[in-house]
Amino acid sequence: MDARDVIKRPIITEASMAITDDKKYTFEVDVRANKTEVKQAVEAIFEVKVKNVNIMNVRGKLKRMGKYAGYTKKRRKAIITLTADSKDIEIFTAE
Repeated sequence: MDARDVIKRPIITEASMAITDDKKYTFEVDVRANKTEVKQAVEAIFEVKVKNVNIMNVRGKLKRMGKYAGYTKKRRKAIITLTADSKDIEIFTAE
């Protein structure tokens, strides 16, 4: 699996932006990716040193549209902790 296939997108929420001060970043990753693959992908894409990777599975929510009901797709989140001497990940480009 390629590094760009493992990391899908950053998760931009109020809670995830609050922990960026502690050098923790949240990404949505492929549901088949493990911690080692996520660590290698982040180090390859952003050229940083990863200290720790925490992964959680998020179940799909039940959604209704009129009389029809279905589930949203399941996904997988990874919280990446960088080392103290590592540079920060620039999610938003400063223009």
